[in-house]
Amino acid sequence: MALEDERSARRPLLPFGVAEVGGPSMAPALRHGDLLVVRYGAALRPGAVVVLRHPLQQDLLIVKRLAERRDGGWWVLGDNPAAEGVDSRVFGVVPDELLLGRALLRYRRIRVGRQRSPLAVLGWLASLPVRPVPALSRRLRAR
Repeated sequence: MALEDERSARRPLLPFGVAEVGGPSMAPALRHGDLLVVRYGAALRPGAVVVLRHPLQQDLLIVKRLAERRDGGWWVLGDNPAAEGVDSRVFGVVPDELLLGRALLRYRRIRVGRQRSPLAVLGWLASLPVRPVPALSRRLRAR
């Protein structure tokens, strides 16, 4: 199979998809079980939350934040330094072809069977957009 055929075979049919966050490596911005609306092929910039293929185990998809652009690709990190997540500190720079898409929205599920106050529902609604964390981005670039 030619390289161009291989790329088109891996390209998703729709420009949007859904990904589920697993583990604590992106806390507090993202929690275990959060769902992300992902735009495939979106423009990437430092601070963006992305879905990517693990460089050492490419059948595994992971969610990380883009820290900075380096020679050969992107440096990605989890938001939670206390969590023993896997990021560029373990596997190094991630090549562009392993970055699948940028998270646009976070959907945090409302737990069934629990009462919710109107203030709690408003807090849940406010948590939907996935925004870059400017202070974190500056700190990561300073390393």
